[in-house]
Amino acid sequence: MSATSAFGADQELRTLLLSRIHDVPDYPKPGVTFKDITPLLADATAFAALTDAFAGLCREYGATKVVGLEARGFILAAPVAVRAGVGFVPVRKAGKLPGATLGQAYALEYGTAEIELHADALVPGDRVLVIDDVLATGGTAEASLKLIRRAGAEVAGVAVLMELGFLPGRERLAGELAGAPLEALITV
Repeated sequence: MSATSAFGADQELRTLLLSRIHDVPDYPKPGVTFKDITPLLADATAFAALTDAFAGLCREYGATKVVGLEARGFILAAPVAVRAGVGFVPVRKAGKLPGATLGQAYALEYGTAEIELHADALVPGDRVLVIDDVLATGGTAEASLKLIRRAGAEVAGVAVLMELGFLPGRERLAGELAGAPLEALITV
């Protein structure tokens, strides 16, 4: 299926999605162009097409769970899980989940951060598709793949709405993906 939905061919889907993503210059700081997906989320047709494309990837890769990365990944992954008939697992910033958690630290440009998931959210035999809005440097996605494996589950793949092709995210994830697919519906 690979990024094709009931909406049509890959290029038609990309055109629709791109038409609903707005550039916001100089946000959050001068020189940065922020890719705002809120107009896409507000358009029922575009959001459904995106959800269908990701749900198709869940089926294609045999995913039994979907992980959504905080915070926009939650918005995208939860309806995908429902559409695909699989469970949804949030991966959050450290300290945001109640109960027992597994954590994974990762490097930022200036320092470190940590993400967590519930310790019992994934079990051996689960095949997990990670979903997020943007792949940039790949730090959070890489940490999530390590968490999934530490929990005993298998990585089915990573799917993102947009990949910032001028940043090294894909290269950073290559080793941790260990052959699992990385799907970007749009590369900018």
